[in-house]
Amino acid sequence: MRGNGDCMRLAEYPDNSGMATANDLPVGRSKPDTAAGRFSAALKQEGSLLLQMGIGKPSIARAMLLADSHGTTVEEELLASGEIDETIYFEALAEKLGLEFIPLIDAERVHDLSALDGQIANPEVLRVYHASRPPVTVIVPSLSRLAEIADRLKSAPLLRQSLAVSTPSAVRQAAWQAGRLRRVSATTRALFETSPLHSARITFWGKQGFYVGIIVCAMLTAAALLPLISVLVLHMVLTLFFFANFLVRLYALGSAFRRNRVERTAKADAPAGPLPVYSVLVALYKEESIVAQLVGALDQLDWPRSRLDIKLICEEDDVQTLAALATLPLAPEYEIVLVPVHQPRTKPKALSYALPGVRGTFVTVYDAEDRPHPGQLREAYAAFAAAPEHVICLQAPLIITNAQNSWLSALFAVEYAALFRGLLPMLSLTGLPLPLGGTSNHFRTAELKQIGGWDPYNMTEDADLGMRLHRFGYRSRVIALPTLEEAPASLPVWLGQRTRWFKGWLQTWLVLMRKPAHLGREMGWPAFAVFQVLIAGMLLSSLSHPVILGFLAYLTWLMMQGGVTVDGWMASCLFMIDIVNIFGSYAVFVSLGLNRMSASEKRSVGWRWAFVPLYWLVMSLAAWRALLELRTSPFSWNKTPHMPVGTAQTKDRNIAPLAPLYLVEELSGEK
Repeated sequence: MRGNGDCMRLAEYPDNSGMATANDLPVGRSKPDTAAGRFSAALKQEGSLLLQMGIGKPSIARAMLLADSHGTTVEEELLASGEIDETIYFEALAEKLGLEFIPLIDAERVHDLSALDGQIANPEVLRVYHASRPPVTVIVPSLSRLAEIADRLKSAPLLRQSLAVSTPSAVRQAAWQAGRLRRVSATTRALFETSPLHSARITFWGKQGFYVGIIVCAMLTAAALLPLISVLVLHMVLTLFFFANFLVRLYALGSAFRRNRVERTAKADAPAGPLPVYSVLVALYKEESIVAQLVGALDQLDWPRSRLDIKLICEEDDVQTLAALATLPLAPEYEIVLVPVHQPRTKPKALSYALPGVRGTFVTVYDAEDRPHPGQLREAYAAFAAAPEHVICLQAPLIITNAQNSWLSALFAVEYAALFRGLLPMLSLTGLPLPLGGTSNHFRTAELKQIGGWDPYNMTEDADLGMRLHRFGYRSRVIALPTLEEAPASLPVWLGQRTRWFKGWLQTWLVLMRKPAHLGREMGWPAFAVFQVLIAGMLLSSLSHPVILGFLAYLTWLMMQGGVTVDGWMASCLFMIDIVNIFGSYAVFVSLGLNRMSASEKRSVGWRWAFVPLYWLVMSLAAWRALLELRTSPFSWNKTPHMPVGTAQTKDRNIAPLAPLYLVEELSGEK
């Protein structure tokens, strides 16, 4: 048996003393010789039936203990453990009922009806048609209903001719395949058809394109007729957005320093009782080199295997990734979902395609390269239980573990530390909208479906979803246990990824600004203002960064030449504001990131933080590329290649699993 589903496999994370081992019983349970008297009549009945089917007593005893602890059935625990083969088990049930067993179901013989979608999440019954004989109803019997089904067959023996038994996996696979084309088409159309105002399928909505044209023409005309005044006005507008961005991050830095003084490790306790099913979604495309590492990381998740629903979402034509997955011994909680080839070919489309098959009360999203902390699901569940019902999303921090590889990965690590451990916690505490990260978001499944899931046409579906759920009255918060990632270390890969992000942020801003007044009333005007600073301000400051640097250099040169005499006070004011904007923004960028890092992370970054001016310039290049791509190829997905992390490097790099982060140094003895 693969552990007991409650054990934390923490090979990559330090300080594992006191954790359960693979041979331990579930937390809080007694040993087998003292537990038998506590089993319910239903569990004892299941155990008796399984014993009659030839399953060994030790396996049944372990499964009964787990079922009693998790609030499940003995059958579920046995199937989840991998001790019994699903096909052999359901074949035995079919034999016990005297029914035909169908191990594989031909999807071509299943009619695609809307009711079919229910079987991809809860496989129970499927109608299979034949050309030469009447249709057969395929059922997935459970041990608890075995007697009921047997009695029904005994009273109506002719039913045997039209019934057959199959496995849950076979029914799910046939249901996925039979409805694949309808479902993928509906996935790409659903948000646009039900809530067109929230979809990025149309880049410029209504009069947006007209207004953009008017503004550009007005700016060009003003530049030709009144060049000096035009430059000054444009400069002041850009300066205001730049300064607002600086102030928000400066406030986050002050908030981070205050949290450093008062933070404690107290966490919400999970409610007593059985755990719900938790779903994990991972979209994979051309990830054959990293799937083994991914499965190894997901295998470490501390959640009962019988209550875990992991979906690896692959494109149908991604032969290499599917071949790599075929070589891995995937446990019963894993399911490979094949997405038909259909435009747009994006991560949010893949996630939305798999969403109807999600079985969990809660669902989280990871990327192929992610190594989530094993306890992250439990922390998220406890946080959801303690939070109000309108909190439907939790964001875990992302920590970059290869900061030492290059100056790009070092600055990326600083940027992520500032965002996920500085800015987002501040926004969460103040009830403001969170521009979510693309991974390690945890959702209440029902509410996620209610707001339409992910937009298949948005390149930053995470930021879009964070803003959309806020305008619907829901809220997001942050949790502490992190997910470890590797940052792009080369400029071409980094530039492709960042261009996609900027393009998505542009899409998100255009979608939200279709009805600005309506948006302000929905979000609330303070949240609306912060949204403008975070998204519009970031975009404008990135686009204008070289311009402001050039203007600053030009003013410096004029002052050195003694040429600034006319309107000198204005030039001096702009000069001082630019100095504060540029160098203040550099300082707060670095300070906010380093403030939230452990000593090990700071050593990995080293002196490379000094490259922040160059980092911002290449960010500006990515922003201008994104602006061009938004016009020429709005839905092209710049794929970021990933490589596995070496075991030796992993043990050295995986740092800061605990929150608050400043306590890591104290816990590990670092200074």
